Amino acid sequence: MTIVGALLLILTFAGSPARAAEATPLPMQEVAPGVFVYAAPYALAGRGNDGAIANVGFVIGREAVAVIDTGGSLRAGERLRAALRQRTALPVRYVINTHVHPDHVLGNAAFATEGTTFVGHRALPEALAARAQDYLRANADLVGPDFAGTRIVPPTLLVSTTLDLDLGGRVLHLDAWPTAHTNSDLTVRDEGTDTWFLGDLLFVGHVPALDGRLTGWIATLRALRARPAARVVPGHGPAALPWPAAAGPIDRYLATLEAQVRAMVRDGTPIGEAGRAARGEAGDWALFDDFNARNATTAYQELEWE
Repeated sequence: MTIVGALLLILTFAGSPARAAEATPLPMQEVAPGVFVYAAPYALAGRGNDGAIANVGFVIGREAVAVIDTGGSLRAGERLRAALRQRTALPVRYVINTHVHPDHVLGNAAFATEGTTFVGHRALPEALAARAQDYLRANADLVGPDFAGTRIVPPTLLVSTTLDLDLGGRVLHLDAWPTAHTNSDLTVRDEGTDTWFLGDLLFVGHVPALDGRLTGWIATLRALRARPAARVVPGHGPAALPWPAAAGPIDRYLATLEAQVRAMVRDGTPIGEAGRAARGEAGDWALFDDFNARNATTAYQELEWE
């Protein structure tokens, strides 16, 4: 490592405690006893929002705490940590990432000094490694100076199928899913309150963003809907919602996208025109024009080879 590189590394770590002390806590909602959620605005990462554009939360047990997703920058993670410390001094035993996307994982470093175990889907380390530099470069440009110090912290405890984590009198049940929204989707259920964190397998209000397999996502949602829960926490949307009623809009959107893209493939419509699919849904979703055309193109690439 060069001297300059070493200095940058030192500054990255040395700057974090002071920054954390200054961080403004995220506004949290207690959606069930001991379960806290930040309901993020419908927005793209940008200057002024710290990249805190995804729902994140934490669950407090008798002995320890688990954090579920951390936001889109070190600063976003520090704000989550500040909110947590307003409510408990218990150690953060686990940070659980529900999938690979930067708005859910780039705050991990805020918790890396607490002896915390980072948990994720078995495919998450490889997915993060493949995208790390692009994520850091792109989000540094978007978020600006508040992105300083952000780095990738990958999981070391991996979930292939299921895993239970004990916080002391409180068990979290984790499920790893086949490729759907991404190839690294993980859900987290607090068994004590029957609160289910679905990550970005559930979008509400914010148009879904497809980065995996459309047919896989539809199948996974079908499997999720078959499991009752007292409430669910979406990756984007209100802090908590009844289940399975909350799945209605995303079910409709994905089914519409599939039907219209299949028709395009069947009729020989060029992939460059795929963005016309699901346009009738535009009025029902925030950020529709930022994601729908890409969703349709991704779906076309999948369905044309079936």
